[in-house]
Formats: sequence, structure tokens, C-alpha cells
Amino acid sequence: MSSPINKNKLIVIEGIGLMQNDKQTKYQKAVEQQRVMASQVQLEPLNKKINLIAGADAAFPSGANLCLAAIVILTYPKLEVIEKVTATVPLDFPYIPGLLSFREAPAILEAYKKLKHKPDIMMLDGQGVAHPRRFGLACHVGVELQLPTIGCAKSRFIGEYVEPDIEKGSTSDLLDGHEVIGQVLRSRHHVKPIFVSAGHLLTLKDATMITKSCCVKYRIPEPTRLADQWVSKCRSHIGED
Repeated sequence: MSSPINKNKLIVIEGIGLMQNDKQTKYQKAVEQQRVMASQVQLEPLNKKINLIAGADAAFPSGANLCLAAIVILTYPKLEVIEKVTATVPLDFPYIPGLLSFREAPAILEAYKKLKHKPDIMMLDGQGVAHPRRFGLACHVGVELQLPTIGCAKSRFIGEYVEPDIEKGSTSDLLDGHEVIGQVLRSRHHVKPIFVSAGHLLTLKDATMITKSCCVKYRIPEPTRLADQWVSKCRSHIGED
């Protein structure tokens, strides 16, 4: 005698299937959009003076279906803070490695709208072209804003490299096959390196030089370090609510 069908269990299984199909559809559409937008990335010598530099970072407050973004504006090259803004947007994209910019970019773009001082360049806590489809967060935001952007990540996403020398300022190439996709930068003496890649409207040489100039006391360059501090502080307040 066959077992009776548990209709409640069947509904749950069908619901899981629908969620998985929805996630797969979003994945396919996002990958196609990345490929289209990646063709718009321009890696060319920076042709303007930098007076203001922005640092941008994003976070996800616990218990809230939100992405929180922070942008800090600093003078350059003195790196004095003149403005800080935040913005939150509802999350409508699942966590999928390689597509994180679809979770973070909307909040960063919303924060950018609030700025009274528009930067000449933006440094983001994430990848630029050091990405499987050559379209990380820095590329995404750069193309959307038509702004020079730098990806400065704490860890490698793709690529191989030889460890740079232990002295501050030492670099080595980040390679995907034979293609140089970034620089591995020792930002402080004898600490773990950071991973720099071009995002939009500048070259890897430009991105590396600017990042070096922003590494003052800490492993993380000032623009993204201060953006990280600001977003963390604001996230804790959202958590308290």
C-alpha cells in the first residue's frame, strides 16, 4: 500500500523549486548584462587632475533585507575628509559570487546622488577588471557614473601571482593566464598585500599609483578604509533599530 501524499511537503518542495528557478533566471540575466556592460569599460590613461577622491563600501545590516552603502569624499593628495553620505536600498538580488555588484552597486549609486561634492575618481572596496568577466564592482559603478574608478580588494578573487617583496610599495602582477588583470600591492611593510585593478576610465598603472599614494599608515588605503569605518558605524545603528 502506497504512502499518502503529504500535500504540505509537496507545496514546500514546489516553492523551493520556484525559488531556485528564479535565482537561475536572475543569474543568467545578470551574467548577460555583465557581458554587455563589460564591453563599455574603457581602460585609458587618466586625463584629468584629481582634486577629490571618493571611497565607497557597502554592508548588509543584520536582520534587514537591505544593502547599506557609504561614500566618503577626501581632498587629494592631502586626504582630508570633507563629506560623508550613506544610502540604503532593498535587496532584490541573491548572493551569487561573481555577481555581487548587483547587490552593492544600487546602494552606492543612490549614495552618490546625495553628494554635494562630486569626486574626480572613486576607489571601491572590491574588484575592477580582476573578475572572470572583467566586470567587478568598480567597473559596474564606473560605467554607470562614467567616472574613473579603482577596485581595491582585501583578497584575490581570480588570478595567480608571485608574492611581492615584503617592503611597502612592492608589487607583482596578478595574472589570469598570460593577461595582467591587476597588481598585488604590499601597502605596508611585512603585511598581507591588497589587490588593485582598474575599474573604468584609467589604466592599471594609474590605479596602482593612486592607491599607493593613499596608503598612509594602514594596510587599507584611506578612501576605502574610512568608507568601511563609516558604513560599519551606520550598520550598527541600523541593527539597534
